[in-house]
Amino acid sequence: MTVLDRPVLAHAGRSVRRIGDNLATLGMHVTFYVRTVASIPYALSRFRKHVVAQISEVSFGTQSLLSGGGTIGIVFAMSLAAAMMLGVETQRGLELVGMTTVSGMLSAVANTRELAPVVVAIALSAKVGVGFTAQIGAMRISDEVDALDSMGIRSIPFLAATRTVAAMVCVIPIYMIGLLASYLSTRLVVVVFNGASAGAYDYFFHLVLTPQDLLYSGIKALVFAMVVSLVHCAYGYYASGGPAGVGAAAGRALRTAILSIGVLDVLLTFALWGLVPEVPGMGV
Repeated sequence: MTVLDRPVLAHAGRSVRRIGDNLATLGMHVTFYVRTVASIPYALSRFRKHVVAQISEVSFGTQSLLSGGGTIGIVFAMSLAAAMMLGVETQRGLELVGMTTVSGMLSAVANTRELAPVVVAIALSAKVGVGFTAQIGAMRISDEVDALDSMGIRSIPFLAATRTVAAMVCVIPIYMIGLLASYLSTRLVVVVFNGASAGAYDYFFHLVLTPQDLLYSGIKALVFAMVVSLVHCAYGYYASGGPAGVGAAAGRALRTAILSIGVLDVLLTFALWGLVPEVPGMGV
């Protein structure tokens, strides 16, 4: 072995160790996800009051609809802004091909299948999920998690499963509010601001909007809420390094959750609507 080969081998060794550490972390997180989901029935039977408290916190922030930036207010505002831009770009694009009468169809399909579930998932991750990571991470670095285990209280059901249940319970009404805000915002831009025909817009909107689409969209929101909660709770549960480590864990959790939302959105769209989705009422 030459002197020049030693740095190469050392670099290769560090790369192998880094890959091994990443795989170990991935396995640790996947195990946490499985244990959390499996312990949901136990959490519902033993920690009902804690679940109710988490539901209140997730939905209304500090016990008020908008106080402290409650999740409902955040989702409503984000949905309004995102759907408004959707309406603007939809109207501009359809004007180029002379098909502005079908703007209601695009509003129903885009808002229901893609925009509303993704917006509520990102809002949950940024508002609720980061809070989960900070709360559980603070308990970890102050040895409160170990104290729970020493008292015979199973920490994963108490800390993670209760928060996962709360997120899944709250996401449906929050999502419905966001979806309604999306519909109203897009119609406001297309009909009121751009002067499109209200009758044509409403006709195509109701033609393609089906209960099946609403059901599938709600399923996407439920899956997103569960994944966001699991990811953020896992990063908080395994946080280390003091307050700075908790902050770093919150940032990593947010990045992981948003990436997971993007990947799952594509996979769920293909799984629920097919690789070549059909537009209801249009024969295509």
